Amino acid sequence: MNGVARTVTGDRPVEDLGPVYMHEHLIVDSPLVAATWPHIHLPSEIEAAAEVGTCAAAGVGAMVDAMPAGAGRDVRRLAAVSVATGVSVVAATGMHTTRYYRDVPWAGEPADRLAARFIADIEDGIDTWDYRGATIERTDHRAGIIKVASEGEQLTERDWRLFEAAVTAARQTGAPILTHTEGGRGGLAQMEAITGLGFPASRVALSHTDKVDDRGYHQEMLSSGAHLCYDQALRWEGENRTAELISEMVAAGFTAQLMLGTDGARRSLWRTLGGSPGLDYLHTAFRDELIGRDVPPSVIDMLFVDNPHRFITIRSR
Repeated sequence: MNGVARTVTGDRPVEDLGPVYMHEHLIVDSPLVAATWPHIHLPSEIEAAAEVGTCAAAGVGAMVDAMPAGAGRDVRRLAAVSVATGVSVVAATGMHTTRYYRDVPWAGEPADRLAARFIADIEDGIDTWDYRGATIERTDHRAGIIKVASEGEQLTERDWRLFEAAVTAARQTGAPILTHTEGGRGGLAQMEAITGLGFPASRVALSHTDKVDDRGYHQEMLSSGAHLCYDQALRWEGENRTAELISEMVAAGFTAQLMLGTDGARRSLWRTLGGSPGLDYLHTAFRDELIGRDVPPSVIDMLFVDNPHRFITIRSR
């Protein structure tokens, strides 16, 4: 496969990446996160490198870090994790849900100004201070994907402004769009908005949708042409509904639109911090569970390798 992925340590041929985790949170650090949600506070590149190292040992070659602008992102620490482990990291620009932007004045900017921020992250380099300082000092580390979020079944005025900015940036830079769906819901409204703005569904991946146990909902999203990033496999007790969904969506013919991640922004999930089952579970025990459900190894490779490689490729304008 030809093409490059934009990682925090430079552009890399996608065929060199190996298996990819498509929705991770390796560094989450801001005063708001530390004070309000300590269970997702992940400030240490040393701790992150230890946990990512277990994934590298399991054969994982790349991860998409889905913490976007101003929400706890630190691209310098992401680069340090990548260098320490040999795992390529694709950083996100864009914006998360409103709860991460208390007292962030630029969060209310119009779509064209938000788009300019996202474009600069991808083309010029991510700000050292993640747009929280008095000045902007761009690093050599660039973003390679655009993250957007909505918070309900329908999009708010803020969501529309954000999605318009994301589509503008994606068109200019050739980067794909990754979305957050709150509780797994709202994927259909997101796709209606994005495709209504003239952006191709095949360049969009909806995250967290495996939180919703509704086969019709999944098939409708996939029928729109979007990718689904199933990222809840580490969280089920008892029957793993993510494995069940994958088996059923593969049988329904949607293999080429499925990708995997851990959404691992929980200290309680990191084995090196005393949690369970560890981020490496996705490419070890969960892979074995899929095989036990008669998902062929060649199909599993598509979910970890072929589909992510194609999706994160930066497209020429």
